[in-house]
Order: sequence, then structure tokens, then C-alpha cells
Amino acid sequence: MLRLPSLARSNWQALAKEYGFHFHTMYGETYWDESAYYQFSLQQIEEHIEQPSAEIHQMCLHVVNEALKSEETLQKLAIPELAWQAMADSWNEKHPSLYSRLDFSYDGKHPAKLLENNADTPTSLYETGFWQWLWLEDKVKAGHISRNADQFNSVQEKLIRTFKDISQFYQCRFMHFACAKDSLEDRGTVQYLQDCASEAGLDTYFTFMEDIGVDALEQLSDKNDNLIEHCFKLYPWEFMLREPFAKQTISSRVGWLEPIWKSVLSNKGLLPLLWQSFENHPNLLPAFFESDFAKYAHQSSHSSWVKKPLYSREGANIDIFDINTQQKNASSEGPYGEEGFVYQANHPLPRFGDNYTLIGSWLIGDEPAGISVREDKNLITQDMSRYLPHIIL
Repeated sequence: MLRLPSLARSNWQALAKEYGFHFHTMYGETYWDESAYYQFSLQQIEEHIEQPSAEIHQMCLHVVNEALKSEETLQKLAIPELAWQAMADSWNEKHPSLYSRLDFSYDGKHPAKLLENNADTPTSLYETGFWQWLWLEDKVKAGHISRNADQFNSVQEKLIRTFKDISQFYQCRFMHFACAKDSLEDRGTVQYLQDCASEAGLDTYFTFMEDIGVDALEQLSDKNDNLIEHCFKLYPWEFMLREPFAKQTISSRVGWLEPIWKSVLSNKGLLPLLWQSFENHPNLLPAFFESDFAKYAHQSSHSSWVKKPLYSREGANIDIFDINTQQKNASSEGPYGEEGFVYQANHPLPRFGDNYTLIGSWLIGDEPAGISVREDKNLITQDMSRYLPHIIL
């Protein structure tokens, strides 16, 4: 695993405008960065990332199955009781998943360690499935990268195939796509998914989440009074279950992507549940619910721990601290924490020069499909951490 300097394409910003990549720079800061790229061997990809990703995904599904049988577990996850039966129904009816991303700390030598599962609303999908592949094609064509170079990236073809499978499952030909207002990144991600769904033969319609309402029959509809029957929403379930229309969101029987059973996987409480079921797995780190941490932490050989809110997103409200001195080595601000915390043993991100590097391993449906590479000069990866392309050579 190498970080190699690279010349940026002279026309990449014009291409970004042409292809609708409007969030390559946000708030005046670089997000897409092609001044360097990461190089992996095929063995690193297949044995250290792809295979563990497939295995951990199946372990996560096992945790869902067990969690939905336990009211105590659902309470620990701070999931509202009004959702419990809907989650069980969705799971038992095998409502399909579209995609998710496992985030790993991986240095190219030692087993990748799972940091979290972004199972409900992961972004950086467009950059992974399309934009970094276009970068590779251009760099190879220009002679800057070997023609033997490849990329771990079947995201787009698997998205199209999975949309076809989902449309067959629900017997639908039309699907709404939704996200919150005022986010270029979210809108760009949803547009990319709409394009993939269209390639799969679905008719699509976009609506902002804020424009979804309830009709006289307590069914969800868009601002043009079109009934919402199937919908991809880039909007977290924990938000939806705490809003005025939560009851109707559940009772309307919309075919949601992601399905409501993924509330278990998108919750940081997944980490201690995985550790309880698969303790000492080479790709897992010790993790505990807040109520159990004091009991077990001093039995561990780890002195450095990460405190994470159950619902934290984009690296918000994270503390990295030493259990002996209680000194914080890093922390981030944000709106989370009232719902409770989990504690995970700290496994620092590998450092390349001044950059701490995070690997995101994407699953489309149930299959590993590619990786994204994010880096930051800080220990905690957040929403503005830079995205760099990768190759296999």
C-alpha cells in the first residue's frame, strides 16, 4: 500500500462541471484531491479487504437477526419502540438493501480493523463508482499510469443490477428518490443513484424530504400529491423515527431503501454487539456499551479508547482518550450524544506523511464492490476529509 504523488489532470474541473460533480470543492476547501493516489496489490485488495468485508457483512446480518429478538438490545440501541415491529416485519419479509460502506483502519500489512458500518445513508458513492474510474481511464490514456493498472470498482454495474433485483422484488417500475435540502453532496449522490436506477429500467422522481407530506388516508405523498410507494431516502432512520410523521412513515408500508431493519446496522451499538458474538475476530476491535465499559475496559490490554455516540455521523462528537489519564488525544464537535455512547478500542489510522488514511469498503446488495480512500491531517475522519483515487498494480 503506497501513497504516490500525481499530476492533476489539467481539465478535471471542466470535466467535473460537465459530469455534474459540483461538490469537488466545498466551503472553499478541497474535497476531491488528485495530487496523489493510493496503490494496492491484488492480494491486499482480495485477501485483506474484499474477503473480510464479505465475512463481516454476514456477521452483521447475524447481529440483526439476534437483535430483533431482544427488546433489551433494541433499548440499548435507543431505537424507538414504535419501530420495533416494523423492523421485525421488514427483516422477516426480507426487504432488500441497496448498499452500505464498512470503514476500516488498514495499513497494507496487518488485518484491517472495522471502525464502523455506514449502513443507512453513506455518501461518497458517486466519487467511488464513477469519478475515480474516469480518473484512472484518463491517467492511463495519458501514459501517467501503467496500462496494467486496475481498480477495485464494480460499484456502478452492481448498483444497476441491484436496482433491477429490487424492482423485481417489489414488482415496481417507479421509485421516488429523496434527500434533505441544502446539501450539494447529498443531491449529487441521489442524482447518481437515480441515473443508475434509470439504467436498470426504473422511472424515477426526485423530492426533497421536506416536501413529503401525508394525505387524507395517512399515506405519504410528494408535493404534487403523488403517492410514495417505493423510495430511496438519503436521510437517516433515526431522524425519521423522531419526526411528526414517524407513525405514518411506518404504517404507510412504503418500500424504503434503505429498509428499516438497517437501523440496527447504522447504529454504533452494532460494534459491541459484533464483539459479543465474534470476540477476538481478527477484523474486530473490542467494543462495549456505555453501561458495560467500566466493567470490561480494565480487563483489556488497550489503554486508548474511542467514545462514539450511537447515532454519530461523519465523525461528529468523537473523543479519543487514554483510560488511565483520561486525557483526550482528539475530539470533534457535533449534535450527537444524548442518545448514549459506545466505547471502542482505539486502532489509529495509518499515517502517510502528514495524512491519516481511512479505507471505505463498499457493499452493493450483499457483495463487496469497491473501495474509497479518505485522508485527513487530523486523527478523526470527518465530512470534509479529502477523497483520493486508488489503483491496483
